[in-house]
Amino acid sequence: MQTSIENVLIAEDDQDDFDLFKDAITESGYSVSIEHAENGEILLKVLNLNVPDILFLDIHMPCKDGKQCLKEIRENPRYDAMPVIMYTSSESRNDVEYCYRQRANRYAIKPTSFKELKKVIQKIFSIDWAKASYFPPLSTFVVNISAEGKI
Repeated sequence: MQTSIENVLIAEDDQDDFDLFKDAITESGYSVSIEHAENGEILLKVLNLNVPDILFLDIHMPCKDGKQCLKEIRENPRYDAMPVIMYTSSESRNDVEYCYRQRANRYAIKPTSFKELKKVIQKIFSIDWAKASYFPPLSTFVVNISAEGKI
């Protein structure tokens, strides 16, 4: 499958969630390089070395959580062109609004099935980030494939 995304970084402390995410990308037909940061401190070190085409950022991580990382990332102009997708199980309205105010590009709720995860990834990868509105209206900010759990 063709995409303008070649390098993906996922900040995720749960190894099983990372493995599922990686498998979903592969099974969706994307040929991309996937790098993993196990916590927020490692994420910021990795970003200093290499800026990916897209970052998937979990909110709940040790050392520095995703919200702290998002704030620091958006304070650094080096990362202005890097889409940041919050990738989390949190459906909290407060979390969504915080991430929106801190200029995350999308908020993807971790689906409950592998099939739905592939749909989330396909939806995000189908966005032409070079042309897309980096900061969409709040009404299109949340990516939630599941029929349940509407925010």
